[in-house]
Amino acid sequence: MPLHIQTPLWESHPLSQAAGRPILLKMEALQPVGSFKIRGIGRTCQLAAEAGIDHLVSSSGGNAGYAVAYAGDKLGLKVTVVVPSTTSAFMRDLLTSRGAEVIEFGKVWDRAHAHAQQIAEPAKARLIHPFEGESTWDGHATLIEELVEQTERPASIVLSVGGGGLLCGIIRGLIKVGWENVPVLAVETIGADSLLTSLEAGKLVTLPEITSIAKTLGASTVSPTAFQYARTKKVTAVRVTDAEAVNACANFATDHKLFVEPACGAALATAYTSPKNLPGKGPVVIIVCGGAAATPALLK
Repeated sequence: MPLHIQTPLWESHPLSQAAGRPILLKMEALQPVGSFKIRGIGRTCQLAAEAGIDHLVSSSGGNAGYAVAYAGDKLGLKVTVVVPSTTSAFMRDLLTSRGAEVIEFGKVWDRAHAHAQQIAEPAKARLIHPFEGESTWDGHATLIEELVEQTERPASIVLSVGGGGLLCGIIRGLIKVGWENVPVLAVETIGADSLLTSLEAGKLVTLPEITSIAKTLGASTVSPTAFQYARTKKVTAVRVTDAEAVNACANFATDHKLFVEPACGAALATAYTSPKNLPGKGPVVIIVCGGAAATPALLK
């Protein structure tokens, strides 16, 4: 049995009114861990358990790390999560509540990931990457497989991009179901925009630092596979400001009584602030990717 659930597809009346066209929300915020991450990471953790691995190591103090902790708890596996010093006390408590050992290392994810690799190798543990990996992408692709059963072919799909794992899964899913010509709008916040910065440079670029408050979008270098998909498939990348992302979260909480992180607010911001720029004509699906750390205090 998969560790994720089938999430509903809501039509947003407020956003549909603003856009003058149907806006459909794929509600990944309702997953057991609060985000889409459990789709792909859950699958990868299950495959590790089936291969006899009894120790999982993660390098994320965000949604990916919590998905590993949740999966390990459900599968009866030891979990170690290496987090950067910027990880909130709220997220640390969430990880330990699932039985994970939390180790702090470095100020940024890249340093934490390098330390996680050092822990995993001698321990013969499985390192679960936050956004890379075939099985993780295939797990995320199940979102599109569900969407085919829930609606007709949309005019476009809108999603937030951090490391690019969700984008890879969505493109794979679209190809699998025969929707490869559906345009995808990939949204980043300024200061966590490694994908668009790379596209503008024509090569993979590593950001010197993450300056956006949307820390769960904070991959200094986007996945090479996501970069290639963005160059060769029907993907348009755009930036929004932190303020637009946070305001979108606040508006979404008012409209739909649900808190999501600024990383998710980035995708929602395109519909709230510039709906005329949404690709295609007709219904648009926005992936409400969620966020385990979403709280009223976070938005304040």
